[in-house]
Amino acid sequence: MRVTTRLLCLGASVLLAVAGQAGTAGARGLPDTYVVSRDPGILPEGIAVERDGTMYVSSDGTGRLFRGHVGDPELRPFAARGVDDRTGTLGVRTDHRGRVHSVGGASLTVHDRSGRLLASRTAQDGPLGAADLNDLVITEDAVYVTDWANPVVHRAELRHGRPGPLRPWLDIRGASPRFPAQYWLLNGIVADRAGETLLVASNGTEALWRVDTASRSVEQVRLGGESFGADGMVLRGRTLYAVLNYGAPHGVYVAELSEDLREGEVRHRITGERLDLPTTLARHGCRLYVVNSQLDDPPGEPPYTVSAFADPTCPQD
Repeated sequence: MRVTTRLLCLGASVLLAVAGQAGTAGARGLPDTYVVSRDPGILPEGIAVERDGTMYVSSDGTGRLFRGHVGDPELRPFAARGVDDRTGTLGVRTDHRGRVHSVGGASLTVHDRSGRLLASRTAQDGPLGAADLNDLVITEDAVYVTDWANPVVHRAELRHGRPGPLRPWLDIRGASPRFPAQYWLLNGIVADRAGETLLVASNGTEALWRVDTASRSVEQVRLGGESFGADGMVLRGRTLYAVLNYGAPHGVYVAELSEDLREGEVRHRITGERLDLPTTLARHGCRLYVVNSQLDDPPGEPPYTVSAFADPTCPQD
């Protein structure tokens, strides 16, 4: 979920800014804003929220992880062992047993709820050199990881919940051979419930790509010609929630996809002043939790926050 340096809002169309979402989000007594940290240089990036409301947020600036709860407006450092040499942590996800998977640099790590290191895997180099892992998704049998520096999706097979070696699994260049390899800039990644289809976002191509995990065939998802080089994403059934921060005004874009996930239409957009260079999001209980990275040039200052919004696809009170 790394942010490209070419962060120009090129969209000229008028978007629906959901400025009134703040009041709706807090109507159930939950905070509208969560403070990840008040320390300088944290620059939050990734987020995961478990079923019980436990929230994890990663730091691109320091590599640390933070933990909190949707009912508490303040997060605290999560003592994740074995990531001291990681200068930045980007994607973070949890599995059904609450294990915390995160990526940064060339490493994938897995921790239990106490912060004990369960596994650490290093990605092999890609066709352009060292891996720069960006985001990940966990399926029943594997962890798939995108690479910002290489046009490659990496895969680690899961056996009894533990990942095997992290190896290059798909070179995505074949989907658009003429596009320069160094500019694919692979970012967000999600999977359908069965783990048979991946959706992989590319900042460089400003497109979303559908990958069949059995055949490894790749095709572009048709979204009505909109720029859709998404950063972090969440897929819930056929509803895709995506954070855009390049090629379109910064915000959350909610698309309804076809049953085969080959095409779709953006139905909702959330933009506005409460978002400060958002990078990704998580969904929990009809609320969307969006990370404000402040990864501008120059980067922003603390406090670093997560903003909560009502999910526009849920019935409103």
